[in-house]
Amino acid sequence: MRKKWKKGKRFIKWILKLVEQNMGVCCVFQSIMALSSPSFFSSLPTPQAASNRNRRIHKFRSSTSVNCSKLGEFQNVLTDYVSSNHFPLSRTDRQSAILQIQDSSDLASALARHGDTLKVQDMNVILRYFGKLSRRWELYQLFKWMQQNQKINVASYSSYVKFMGKSLSCVDAVEMYRSINDRSIKFNVSVCNAFLSSLIKNGKSESSLKLFTQMKRDGLVPDVVTYSTLLSGCAKVNGGYYKAVELVQELMYNGLQMDSVTYGSLLSVCASHKECKEAAKYFQKMKDEGHSPNVYHYSSLLNAYSADRNYEMAEALIEEMRSAGLVLNKVIYTTLLKVYVKGGLFEKSKELLKELEALGYANDEMPFCLLMDGLAKSGHLLEAKSVFDEMIEKQVKAADGYSYSIMISAFCRSGLLKDAKKLASEFEEKYDKYDIVILNAMLSAYCRAGEMENVMSMMKKMDDSAISPDWNTFNILIRYFCKEKLYLLAYRTMEDMHSKGHQPEEGLCSSLIYHLGKTGAHSEAFSVYNMLRYSKRTISKALHENILHILIAGRLLKDAYVVVKDNAGFISQPAIKKFSVNFMRSGNVNLINDVIKAMHISGHKIDQESFDLAISRYIAKPEKKELLLWLLKWMPGQGYAIDSSTRNLILKNSHLFGHQLIAESLSKNLVMSEKVKLHKENARQRKLDG
Repeated sequence: MRKKWKKGKRFIKWILKLVEQNMGVCCVFQSIMALSSPSFFSSLPTPQAASNRNRRIHKFRSSTSVNCSKLGEFQNVLTDYVSSNHFPLSRTDRQSAILQIQDSSDLASALARHGDTLKVQDMNVILRYFGKLSRRWELYQLFKWMQQNQKINVASYSSYVKFMGKSLSCVDAVEMYRSINDRSIKFNVSVCNAFLSSLIKNGKSESSLKLFTQMKRDGLVPDVVTYSTLLSGCAKVNGGYYKAVELVQELMYNGLQMDSVTYGSLLSVCASHKECKEAAKYFQKMKDEGHSPNVYHYSSLLNAYSADRNYEMAEALIEEMRSAGLVLNKVIYTTLLKVYVKGGLFEKSKELLKELEALGYANDEMPFCLLMDGLAKSGHLLEAKSVFDEMIEKQVKAADGYSYSIMISAFCRSGLLKDAKKLASEFEEKYDKYDIVILNAMLSAYCRAGEMENVMSMMKKMDDSAISPDWNTFNILIRYFCKEKLYLLAYRTMEDMHSKGHQPEEGLCSSLIYHLGKTGAHSEAFSVYNMLRYSKRTISKALHENILHILIAGRLLKDAYVVVKDNAGFISQPAIKKFSVNFMRSGNVNLINDVIKAMHISGHKIDQESFDLAISRYIAKPEKKELLLWLLKWMPGQGYAIDSSTRNLILKNSHLFGHQLIAESLSKNLVMSEKVKLHKENARQRKLDG
């Protein structure tokens, strides 16, 4: 390589000497073309590089006079030609190019000038540089350029996904992964781990598990990091503990061994899902396998004990830590405080809080908030307020206002709305920063007090602060609007809630459905019913019948038919009867036979009145004779007979449908009815004889 580079330098000097001697440009370029043949270089340039070279040469020919007066311009073009086609840059030149790209204010032009001369690993250096500085726009631009120019490898994807973090949405991450065509990259374990981790960081643990299943099916061989990553996501999903157990079993089946990181993730899952005994079991198993637990492991187990209110085991664990020589840090002390608070040991909690203060671990509001919240929820409101006042007096750092939200909520629960409003106003005057917790607490206070103006003010603050409402926000507002009899506003709020992916509560939905039905908003009531029906929640059987009555009252009989067809087993016979009569009288005539058939299949006996009404509808519309003939043919086969009055009505109007067709149909109907009748009598007799 060094030999080739020296040859290239001699070549450039020779060309420049020709120019200085006023040799014709055409001769110079003929020399260049001759020397670019395979006999001069050991390897040919790529077609793309050759094409770029030819364009540059053509441009130079057309813009340069024969006397070669623009020596500097020719030197730049020639140097660019040689470096981009045949002669690799030195390490110093590559480092210089990297710095120029990193420092450029115009990344696109910098990449156009220097990108082709750099290697993939050089581009990865720049990628990591932008990532560490959180310059995500340049990170995005560079990665797109690397993709387009095929200067990309495993490390590129891993680094990009890692540094983008939450800026890379769930949808973008999945689409990017699926767009990878190189299988060696797509199923590389570090690349897969990076994408799975990205989904989990964005709160999409369910999606990460689905993608993991697809990755395995397509060829991924997961490692311990893969399972640790997925385990960390199980802490925040429904049924996460059981999914975590499945992952651990799969890990062992694949011949992998649990390490301290994997155990740490598993302990965290146990704590999140209140599996105290399982957490203790895995903690002991980890030690038995020779892994030394660190502060993180002890903290997770302490969290599990706090969920179980097991302060005795927590204290024993603290002694074990001391015996092992581990330093009890702020996290451990705070977690122990949580154990005492959840166990109702408020005196011990107060003593420990003082110890935290002495150690300098109570400089922020969190330890105070733990004690305050526990006291307030246990009915010790005055003591909670005393802790709050002490915290304010000591000027403890309360940047996020969590302490205010605890006390505002506590006052609201106790019906002390005046105190709640006063504290909410104090917070507004004192702080210019909001989060969803404090805003919900203040919103709840104003809603309970019935102060619409302040409710609207809080909603505007959320909008101005770009804070997205959460599940709790929507529930507070919907309950408030229902209380104020603003049912359509409550409905629109629930629509917004549903569109944001939050599942509505059945009790709240049932109440809103009832009130919407009462006020004549029948279609809106049905919309709320569908929101609940298509959610993952199990809904009560009574709700199906309630919505059916609302739909019948609103003449939404087609929708009522859907409810009956899907939920007939949960609806009473009188309600089915009411629906049947109403549909036969005024429902879509083209669906009458479908309704009758669906009701029969569901096990509901169709009475003569419904058949009479259906046949009367068909007689009123002679063009529907095919539907009438189908019904007459279907009835006897299912054990239904036509009574004499209905038969006479059909015969009286037979000229509308064709005398012959009607006569044949009624004759077959009568024969079939007699057979069915005889069969039933024989069955009854056999039963009596038996």
